[in-house]
Amino acid sequence: MNSRLLKYICETPGAPGFEDPIRQLILKEIRPYVDCIEVNNMGNVYAIKNGKRKDRVMVAAHMDEIGFIVTHIDDKGFVRFHTLGGFDPKTLTAQRIIVHGKKDLIGVMGSKPIHVMSAEEKTKNPKSTDYFIDLGLPKKEVEKVISIGDPITRSGELIEMGDCFNGKSIDNRVSVYILIETLKRLSDVELPYDVYAVFTVQEEVGIRGANVSSADIQPHFGIGLDTTVAYDLPGAQAHEQITQLGKGAGIKIMDASTICDYRMVEFMKSTAEKYKIPWQAEILPAGGTDTAGIQRMNDGGAISGAISIPTRHLHQVIEMAHKKDIEASIELLCACLKELDNYNWDF
Repeated sequence: MNSRLLKYICETPGAPGFEDPIRQLILKEIRPYVDCIEVNNMGNVYAIKNGKRKDRVMVAAHMDEIGFIVTHIDDKGFVRFHTLGGFDPKTLTAQRIIVHGKKDLIGVMGSKPIHVMSAEEKTKNPKSTDYFIDLGLPKKEVEKVISIGDPITRSGELIEMGDCFNGKSIDNRVSVYILIETLKRLSDVELPYDVYAVFTVQEEVGIRGANVSSADIQPHFGIGLDTTVAYDLPGAQAHEQITQLGKGAGIKIMDASTICDYRMVEFMKSTAEKYKIPWQAEILPAGGTDTAGIQRMNDGGAISGAISIPTRHLHQVIEMAHKKDIEASIELLCACLKELDNYNWDF
């Protein structure tokens, strides 16, 4: 496994709407392995590999990460922000962040010290508006570098921890890595259909890039790549776990935005069995992925499903994915793209 590449991908900034740093990394990595590359008006990357027939397969991995945007700089130089994506506010406590202005500035998430909180304040759940960013600089110096509307990402490195990777933005940079590695492994393979490997923007704020890309590409088949909840933690009941680390690639059956095509679900399961790839079924009661946009936002819809990577501690800076699950996801995606014409897709 190319852990160095995964680390580079996870640590490169790319808040929703501000994906250019990670986009440039992706373009550099994929160029030798595909027949054509396009970037649409929104910034979605289309890496196209020609197949034997012109039916189109869209495989999507979003390249944005949850982040923030500068909304105000007060008289003392403290920065207020708005969230870009879903946050559990309590996870903001004690975080380092990076404000991407004329140059990058490191800051910290600050809040009211516990020493001066009232008894009531100590028991209340925090809100994102309780936090501010401290850059350690006065207003005059901050405004030389930072402006309203500048993006903010979380600071943190990817590390190897036991059999896992741990760090920020594994959601969804692990899927970016999986899609890049799949393109590399299939570079000399003749595939049955044209494959559009799409690295999408703005998924974390409403699958916006996938919607536009699906309308543009008009895929016949669709595969989403994203992380999913691994709630295999102390206190979790068996029926609550969604997925477990180390048990294989997740084959999505449904989430809050998509009921996957039963044919695609059965195809993925049978392909995993054929190639002896470990897999687990995934039903996610809340949340959604680019799969919804691929499935619905085109004329007639697409036969769609998703490969999900089990991940603990989602939307925190300590996200964790298992190496075996990542490898199983690459193997399953490669196998599915090679086998798509060997299944009866009729109703």
